[in-house]
Amino acid sequence: MRNSVLFFSSLLLGQTPELERAHAPMIEPPVQKAKSVAEMTARYSPARAEKSAPVPHRNFIDEQIFGRMKKDGIPHAPLAGDEQFARRVWLDATGRIPPIGELAAFVADRDPKKRAKLIDQLTNSEAFIDKWAYYFSDLFRAGGRMGSGLNLFNYWLREWLKLDRPYNEVVTDLLTGAGKTSFSVPAGMYYARDFVKAKDDPEAPDAHDLVNQPDTVDEFTVTYSKVFLGLNLACISCHDGKNHLEKVNLFLTARKRDEFFGQAAFFGKTRQIMNWENGYQANTEYTVDDVGKEYDPKAESIVRVPRRGGDASPRFILNGERPKEGENYRDALARIMTSHPQFRRAFANRLWAELMGFGIVEPVDDFDLLKPDQPSNPALLDALANDFGKHNYSFKHYIRTIMNSSAYQLSSRFEGEWKESYAPYYARKYVRMLTAPEIHDAIALATGRPGKFSSGTEKVGMAMQMPEPKKADSEVQGFMKTFGQSNRDDMPKKVPPSSLQAMLLMQSHVVTDRVDATKPGLLKTLLDTVTDDRQVVDKIFQQTISRKPSPSEIDVALKAFAAGRQHGAENLQWALLNSPEFIFNY
Repeated sequence: MRNSVLFFSSLLLGQTPELERAHAPMIEPPVQKAKSVAEMTARYSPARAEKSAPVPHRNFIDEQIFGRMKKDGIPHAPLAGDEQFARRVWLDATGRIPPIGELAAFVADRDPKKRAKLIDQLTNSEAFIDKWAYYFSDLFRAGGRMGSGLNLFNYWLREWLKLDRPYNEVVTDLLTGAGKTSFSVPAGMYYARDFVKAKDDPEAPDAHDLVNQPDTVDEFTVTYSKVFLGLNLACISCHDGKNHLEKVNLFLTARKRDEFFGQAAFFGKTRQIMNWENGYQANTEYTVDDVGKEYDPKAESIVRVPRRGGDASPRFILNGERPKEGENYRDALARIMTSHPQFRRAFANRLWAELMGFGIVEPVDDFDLLKPDQPSNPALLDALANDFGKHNYSFKHYIRTIMNSSAYQLSSRFEGEWKESYAPYYARKYVRMLTAPEIHDAIALATGRPGKFSSGTEKVGMAMQMPEPKKADSEVQGFMKTFGQSNRDDMPKKVPPSSLQAMLLMQSHVVTDRVDATKPGLLKTLLDTVTDDRQVVDKIFQQTISRKPSPSEIDVALKAFAAGRQHGAENLQWALLNSPEFIFNY
């Protein structure tokens, strides 16, 4: 069956991942994300062109994007057609491909406001919560290190997304949570999971020596600075920036190690204790409190170069602001950080990259605040950040603002000559490869064969409904890992297309079992109930890649059906699942 490849040609280029090196930017040129994404888009955007028509300016994003292109004489793609837009927004909002009936109803609808209505519908759906809870679980590394509190953390994530709590309040919870985390303080596990273990068995009677507190604080400071401020402070956690980072980051070049100590010192009094009962660690349970000593800049380190001392009084690295008299240090950090413009800029840029292909600043966690030309569009970045703040840090509002813009709704197909210089203008919509759970769930939905995963006390069918990837069986885990699923011990990374991914799509049971027409699923249902092969072909196309087949595709498919109806159907859907139109969101 797998020898009949109808549309699977030159799917993905095999690429060997680059070796990770410390201070990689010092010895390697930075990856030009805009260029690589634009090249991938040129290769994988759909062949069919969209109708050209004037593009309306729907909000301030369009004023910035199209105003800049007009000023600089840059051409842009037309708006995407309804089918292309619908599949795009379904995947971006919910991580799922659109159901046939809902897609057909949307395409047939003549309401000029139907796109805005669809965006509202999808961002109010339970699937929206599934997708973005999974996204933030990856970003916050909500995995095995959270122990028995993982389900509680997952529930907390879903609740703040459902309620659309202001993001600054959410981050305040993540920075200030205290108590017995596994049972009562879900946000406190964000800090607790970053522990640096000092020894396997305690020597102190209270077992408080199991964790190296200063190293734990340093690790967490590096983590939250990347996630919430878009700053990579890892280098200055070990040494001054001068004579090390001149070619990497001008802002960090001027920073000293004791400035990192000052940032870390906001957690100086915070203890992270592994609960120890009857001679054993209590099922990865933790207690977080603020009754420890001040941060010690000469404390022994397990994971970084020796600390030599310095000013370790708490002060915010971007403006030197200190806690108010008598103020809890972590409360002060949350207050100072979430009110700083860089907090809004970092969030706006990170989510812009998720929806638009790449950030206005790249990498998204490595801002250089002394390099004014680092943002490709500084005015747009500031406008996005300001709008986010003005609308009470609403995550849902921010997602809708981007999706409702014509910039987001442009076609990925660009007629005429594409020039590399167009990329930072967002002159077309850039394709992205589906994430690991998106690919799995899209396969499950396209074939009508959901999975069986554990989510707390219930079974769920979609990977993105799991609280963590390890709830899947080993084959699904391996499949998703190949497509870039984070282990949730490290920060999530985008992986490039690879030959291994292509081989898995061709041969993994995650795919092949689901296109077996003798088993319950889409193909068996169609073959048992629909006698017209043309209709079967139509349904397979629409359910798999969200569009109707072209006349030439129908001819090829019907010839395959004529040689054997069951094998023709299996080969057709298998080939579509292996096609760029399925693997990429365009």
